[in-house]
Parts: sequence; C-alpha cells; structure tokens
Amino acid sequence: MNAPALPGTLNDNPVLDRWVSFPAPGKVTVNTGRVELGQGVLTAMQQVATDELYVSMARVTVHSGDTVRAPNEGYTAGSQSIQTGAVAMRQACADVRALFLAQAAAIIGCKPDELSVRDGSILHNGASTGQDYWTLAGAIDLTAKATGSGARKAVADFTSIGQSSARLDLPPKIFGDAIFIHDMKLDGMVHARVVRQPNRGATIGTIDEAAIKRAAKGPVDLVRNGNFLAIVGSNETAVDLAGAAAVNHVAWQNVEAPTPLQQEAYWLLQRPTVDRVLGSPEPSDSQGRQRFEATFTRGFVAHASISPSCGLALFKDGQMTVWTHCQGVFPLRAALARTLKLEPSAIIVHHVQGSGCYGHNGADDAAADAAIIAMQKPGTPVRVRWRREEEFVYEPKSPSMVVKVRALLDDAGKPADWTQEIWSGNHNGRPGGGSSLLGEEALPGYTPPPPPNEVPEAAGGGATRNAEPLYDIPEKRIVHHKIVEQPVRVSALRGLGATANVFALECCIDELAERAGQDPVAYRLSITSDPRARAVIEKAAAMANWQPGPPNGGEGHGRGVAFARYKNKAAYCAVVVDLDVDEEIRLNNVWCATDGGLIVSPDGALNQLEGGIIQAASWVLKEQVRFDNDAPTGPSAFDWETYPVLKFSEVPEITIALLNTKDEVPLGIGEVAGGPVAAAIGNAVSHALGVRIRDLPLTRERIAATLLKE
Repeated sequence: MNAPALPGTLNDNPVLDRWVSFPAPGKVTVNTGRVELGQGVLTAMQQVATDELYVSMARVTVHSGDTVRAPNEGYTAGSQSIQTGAVAMRQACADVRALFLAQAAAIIGCKPDELSVRDGSILHNGASTGQDYWTLAGAIDLTAKATGSGARKAVADFTSIGQSSARLDLPPKIFGDAIFIHDMKLDGMVHARVVRQPNRGATIGTIDEAAIKRAAKGPVDLVRNGNFLAIVGSNETAVDLAGAAAVNHVAWQNVEAPTPLQQEAYWLLQRPTVDRVLGSPEPSDSQGRQRFEATFTRGFVAHASISPSCGLALFKDGQMTVWTHCQGVFPLRAALARTLKLEPSAIIVHHVQGSGCYGHNGADDAAADAAIIAMQKPGTPVRVRWRREEEFVYEPKSPSMVVKVRALLDDAGKPADWTQEIWSGNHNGRPGGGSSLLGEEALPGYTPPPPPNEVPEAAGGGATRNAEPLYDIPEKRIVHHKIVEQPVRVSALRGLGATANVFALECCIDELAERAGQDPVAYRLSITSDPRARAVIEKAAAMANWQPGPPNGGEGHGRGVAFARYKNKAAYCAVVVDLDVDEEIRLNNVWCATDGGLIVSPDGALNQLEGGIIQAASWVLKEQVRFDNDAPTGPSAFDWETYPVLKFSEVPEITIALLNTKDEVPLGIGEVAGGPVAAAIGNAVSHALGVRIRDLPLTRERIAATLLKE
C-alpha cells in the first residue's frame, strides 16, 4: 500500500523536527519557512499548530525564516503561505501528534484511537493518563520523516482555525518596539552606503575622495572592490551625508539610461521577442463569425515600499551571517554563495521583519551589499540602509505589458474562440532563480547568468498569469512574446501578470456584453458554469444592489463589475466598484466577494483583501514609473511627489464577503483582488464616461486625451 501523498511543502521538508519541537515543559515551538511581511502569516501558523496539536495558543511559539532551523519553503509569495505552507504545517503537526499517541498507547497498553489530547495532556477515554507531550518527548524521534498518516482534525472540530485571533506581530509594532530590521544594533556595528553603478556594465572613471569625506563632516572610509564602491563609518549621519554627496563626486563611464519613449508599454512592440503559444491551435476558418479585438497596456510599476531596504551582515571565522527582510532566506543564501564565492553551508540567513513587501524589491540587494562589505571587514557587523531615492531607482520594477485580446463570437454574441496575446518582460528576476544580486554586477569578473526562465504555468505563470479566461469558451489560447532586454531591472510584484491580464480580459467581457445588449453581470453568468465562480459574481452583485440592464454611460457616475480566479486555481473573487469622474476619478464604494476555501483567520483574510483592493486602486489610478532624459539612471521618480500613490483620503468604502470558509482546502487569497479591482474600475470609468480607456494608469491626462478623440 502506498503512503499518503504529503501535502504542500511537507513533501520537500519531511523531517518532523524542522516543523515541531518541545523545547521546555509546557512549551511548543513550530518552525515555518514562511516569513512575516505584514500579512499575519505567523499568527495563522500558530492557529494551525494549536488545532492540530490540541494545545492552547499560549503554549505555541512560532519561529520563522532562517536557514538553520526552518524548513526550506522557498519564497513567501504567490498567495501560497496558507495554500501550501499551512497545509504542510497542519499535516506535520498531525503526524507528530500521532507519534505521541502511539508512544502513550504502548506505555499504557491500549490502542492509539482510545487516546485523545487536551492542551498537550494525553487522555484515555477522557481520563488523565499522567502522560503529556513533554514527559514523552524524550522517547519520540522527531528526526523521523512525515508519513502523512496522522489523522488531521476534522474541520467541524476546529477551535482556533476559522477564528480571528490576535496578531502576534502587531503589539510591538503598535507600541514602537524595536522589532524591525532597521532597528537592529549589533556590538561594534558600522553603517554603510553603496555608490551605485548607474547600470550594469558602467565602470568607475574617477572618485573625488576628498570631496566625499568633506561632505561627511565626520570620519568615513571608502571600500572598493572593482566597481562596487561603499562608504563606511560608525556614525550613520556622516555616512548618509557622504553617500548623498558621492552621487556628484564619482564619475562613471559606459552609462546607458532609459529614455522617456521606453516608459510607455507600446515600446515593447518594437523589440525582439521569444515567442510561444499555449492552448488551442489558431482557428483554421474564422469566416462568417463576428470578430472582436482590443489592446490594453500597463507601464512599469514600482514596489514603493514604505521604508527603504536594509540588511546586516557579519563575516567572522569563515562564517557569513546575514539578517534580511527578504521573502526567501534559502534562495538568498544560494545567491550569496555565488556572489561571495562561499559554500552555502558557510552562510546563515535570518529573516527580520521589515516594512512590508509585495515582491522582489531591494531587500535581497541590501543584504548582499552588507555581505560584500562584511567580507572586506571580517569581525565587524555591517549595516546597509538604502536611501529613498536609491530604492525607487534601483529596486526591480514590475514589467510593462501590452495585452491584445482577439475573440470570435457565436450567433448569440458570446465568445467561441479567445486569444490573449501578451508582450512583457520577465516577471521572475529573483536571486536564486537565475538572476544577479545588484551588488554582484559591480564585482570584478562578473559574468551575467543566462536570462532566467519565466514562472512556469504549473506555478501560475508570470506574464501569462490569468491570461486564460475561466469562462466557458470552447477554444482558448495564449500567445506570449517575452522581451528579454529591458531598460530597467524587472521582476516580481504582487500578482505578476495577473493584474494586466485580468484588466484586459474583463474589460473585453464588458465590451462584449454591451455589444450583445446584455447586462454585464447576466452576461458573465451566461458563460460561466463553475458554481463557485457564479456564487462570487452573484454575491458581489447582490452586495452592491446591482440593477440589471445594459449600461447607459456618459453621465460621470459609473459602476463596474469584474471577476477572476487567481491563477485559475486559487481563490475566486468578484468585485463591483462605484465611482464618479469629474476632474479626477473618485472611488466611492468597492464590494468584494471572495471564495478562499478554508480560512484560517477571517480577520487576516479581510486585511489581505482590503490591502489588495487599495493597492490595485493605486496602480490603476496613479502609478507608473517614468523616465527622464536628464536623469542618469533613467527613472525620474525619487519620492512620493514624483511617484504618487493613493492617499488615505482617497480610499473608498470597502465591503467584503467571504464564502466557503469551512471548506477543507484553503485557496491562496493574498493576491486575488488585484485583477478584478483593476478591471472593475476600468469598467466603471467606461460606464461613467461612455468611452473606454485601455491604457493604465487612468490619469487625468489620459482621460482628457481619450475624450478629445471622441
């Protein structure tokens, strides 16, 4: 008989003591490779362990994100923390519980199924046995591998999962405790700022060291390795002043900056591409069928993290220890090993919380900066904090995208054949995945690695994410044109290609509904047989008191609806937006219905959905990286004035409903709202104005230009 398949990431990390230990009487520690980025994942893992080990939450300590103790779960990304991480934690705890029950049964002389656990104590037919996890722990070999045979707790019996528990990470944040990586202080620590290459391949011409040191107004040293140049000192203010001045006192050669032409996505259509086709073959005969075609674009988008990236490193006795707020400590370790020419076993990476992260921002690079400098200063802890300007300019951007939709319609005006054609850079530029750390590119002997592969479709795809409609369309295909060479670094940002793809797809569905003279909600339901998809669409419409009928636009007030299932295999989400358009677009209300399957913490899920709604609204209404001929590095956004984001005063009323929360299987929920929100806003703006705007962001200038064309 074959052993049960191990769920989630347990298959790659089957040794049980990587997940659970009993360090002291009455105490339980669970380890997770998932890291806290502000999404509440540590609290969720505590809830999972509490239920499956049958102990109180107060007994459980969650340890996360280091290469010494935690399981290697790759990146905390892609809405997978609960979908794959929590299910692994749940089974690991169930297997551990089964081992303890088997040991207790052997001691007592009964069958394991006659035993139960109450807050860590072993009971026999409801009576105390005098045994508990801690008295038995010495006899249990937790270096054993998980078998998947431990019976998981029935969903109906959950006491913690499904409840909104107090967040572990919030009290110290609210009361100002020094828990962020930016607050870390190590004995003998020095501060450092890196003088950045304007672009890969740029070389240092001259350095006015005297001018840099004069600007510091305090003692600083310059550390150089090839074209990697850093300013180091014990006084952070002096290092800051020198770092800011160095921009004007280091002359670079071989500088190549992006141009304003490259900031608009249509530039991609002129570039060489690597092409592939997924899905059905092109129709051999489209004669006699109605045709529909539309093109949509999205520019480069920044992460715009609330605080700049930071990293610490100490190289001592041949061992490199790094502290970072990155999303994946094991992939970073692999990248650092390549950069520093060390064995991975000589590198320890610890996760420390930062100010939030929605993808591949500058966290890995700041950690690498600190490690490169620490290699030249053995025994001295090095702290690198990026400046705001540095973060905006040098962090990887979300690639610009062009999405063209072509559809052939049947006699009822419904799509019978659908092509989604995509031009985009790579959404997978993470370290450890084939790309370089920024500091590595400046070191002597640097050889660029081969271009990294895009995120595979099995993992949801990158540029192709959510490009296939979930609707009942007989023939569907994706044509993907990857543009390898980009004017700036590009990599992963929340949702990857899903936002642009769902924006294009769902705006087209609205246009087809209008073309058929049908209500947008009714039209979607007419081409949707998936009951869970239908349920969220119907629920969002009911929440918004949607009034059926073909939209009559052009009066400045609009409503729009959109739907998607994230990656077509994670959570379902439908959104209705109500807005007004005058001098600006003003969001009034957003209604969101989401089926995320089993919800560990309803409050945590609501936080993720609300945050995703607000971030997507900011992308759609405001955000685009722009290039300036006068900026030596290209991007002209250096602060919140030149790169505006949604203000607190612009946040709409948000109402959310969660469906199927007691389902056995959790679905990834953290990134599900982005695409539907973007498309619902686009549809509502079209309803309000009576014209369609297909290029993001939907700025005042774009609205005015579109109206002038009409």
